[in-house]
Amino acid sequence: MSLSLFIQSARPLLEEGMQRALQEYAPEQDTQLYQMLAYHMGWWGDGAGAAAQGKRIRPILLLLCCAASGDDWKKALPAAYAVEFLHNFSLIHDDIQDNSHFRRGRETVWKRWGIAQAINAGDFLFTLSHLCMVKLSELSPEMAAQAMHLFDSAAIRLTRGQYLDLLYEAQGDVSLEDYWLMVGGKTAELLACCCETGALIAGALHDVRQNFQKFGYTLGLAFQVQDDWLGIWGDETVTGKSAESDLMTGKKTLPVLFALNRGGRFAERWRRGGIMPSEVPHLADLLAEEGAKEYTERKAAEMIKESVDYLELAAKDVQAKNALLEMLHLLTGRSS
Repeated sequence: MSLSLFIQSARPLLEEGMQRALQEYAPEQDTQLYQMLAYHMGWWGDGAGAAAQGKRIRPILLLLCCAASGDDWKKALPAAYAVEFLHNFSLIHDDIQDNSHFRRGRETVWKRWGIAQAINAGDFLFTLSHLCMVKLSELSPEMAAQAMHLFDSAAIRLTRGQYLDLLYEAQGDVSLEDYWLMVGGKTAELLACCCETGALIAGALHDVRQNFQKFGYTLGLAFQVQDDWLGIWGDETVTGKSAESDLMTGKKTLPVLFALNRGGRFAERWRRGGIMPSEVPHLADLLAEEGAKEYTERKAAEMIKESVDYLELAAKDVQAKNALLEMLHLLTGRSS
C-alpha cells in the first residue's frame, strides 16, 4: 500500500464525514455560518477544491498509525475528523493573530467576514472537534476517555506554543531551548497526538503507543525546522513560501536564533530592526556564513532519523509503515 493509494481510499471518506459533521450542527440554512466554515474547509466558494482543502496531513497520519498498529483504519475516522477540525480552528485564529490576508491562495475568514465572526468560526470548529471525538465512545467508553485526554492535552500545548510564538516576536532574548519548547507545542504536539491516538484506537500496548507518539513528535519538529529553512533559503516558486517573510517579520526561527546567540554580524544588523526587502539576500548569506544554515540542516536530519527509528519500533503492519515513511519524507524533503 503506497501513500498515494491510501490517500485515494481515505480522502473521500474524510471529506464526506467531515461535511456531514459540519452540516449536522451548521445546516446550510444557517447561510453565513455554514458558508464561513465550509469556505475555510475548502468546500464552498471561489477556489473551493483540493488545493483549498490542504493536504489533510493530521487525519491521514492518525489513520495510517491505526493501520500500522494492525487494525482497520476506518474505525478511527471520527478521531480523524476531530484532529482536522482542531487544526483548522487553530488556523483561523492564527490568521487573525498574524494579520494574514490569504491562506491557500484565498482570502482568510477574518478578512472576508471580519475578526469577530472569524473568532466564532474558529470556536465552532473547536467545539465540533470534541463532538467528533466523543463518537469514539461507540467503540469503547474507556478508550474514548483516553483519546479525549490526549486530544485536550494536545490542544492546551498547541495554544501554549502559539502564545510563545507571538511572545517571542516581541521578546529580545530568546534561547534555543525556548525555541524547542515553542515549536514542540505549536507544531509537534498535535502530530504526536494524531499518531498516538491512531495506535490507541487500534488497541496497541502502552509502549507501542509511546513510540508512535515519539514518532509524531520528532516528525513535527523536523517539519518545523525544515519550514524554518525554507523561510530563508527555499525557492518560493516551488514551495509557495516567501523567502523574505520570516526575516522581514522578525520571526524567531531556528537559524535566526542560532545566529543571534552567536552574536556576529547578523545579530548586529538584526537588533537594529527595520530590515528592508533589499537586505534579505545579504542577511541570508550572513546566516549561512555564521553556520546557521548548516546547523538547521543538521538538526532536521537528526530529527528525521529519530522519527524513523521510533516508527521502526512501533509499526506492526509493513505496508502502513512504508506509507508513513513516504509521508515523513514528503513532509521533510521540501528543500526547494
